[in-house]
Amino acid sequence: MPRPARYTTDVLLDAAAELLAAEGPAAVTMSAVARSTGAPSGSVYHRFPTRAALCGELWVRTEERFQGELIEALSVDGDAQQRCVSGALRIVQWCRDNPVEAQVMLAGPTELGMGDWPEPVTSRRKRLQRKLRKALSDLSDDTARVNAAIVDVPAAIVRRHLRAGQTIPAVADAIVEECARALIAPS
Repeated sequence: MPRPARYTTDVLLDAAAELLAAEGPAAVTMSAVARSTGAPSGSVYHRFPTRAALCGELWVRTEERFQGELIEALSVDGDAQQRCVSGALRIVQWCRDNPVEAQVMLAGPTELGMGDWPEPVTSRRKRLQRKLRKALSDLSDDTARVNAAIVDVPAAIVRRHLRAGQTIPAVADAIVEECARALIAPS
């Protein structure tokens, strides 16, 4: 029976996320991940053949976790306005609960070398994007307002605090909720 891997994919991706949160996307290198975990560089290269593969997996794992919670929030019982409010508030809470992963989302896929990601990673990302577009389109035909309520406003509110390394204050919830209610009329 083989022994369990000491440096799992999640351990390595967690280290990459911590590096990004502390020093920015450029700090996510194969050698830095190996150093921060104590893993032999071969363990990192065994799971991620290139830096682009590592960064792509980091992005997609983070996006999957984030989007899973967002889609759950958008699926609550209620009219479009209530579902939008629920989604917008979940974004703020997710960022508050997951500040390191929120820094990954803040960096964005372009900063993580999206153009060089391996095809399986880009395919997973495309599936995630389709799933989210479907969830958002089920809310309202007015995609501009839905995107503003669920994506733009919460992102703008949390971005300032994340960039400053601050905890997202409780008042952010009230602002995001008020904006979402103003943007999406009750049905």
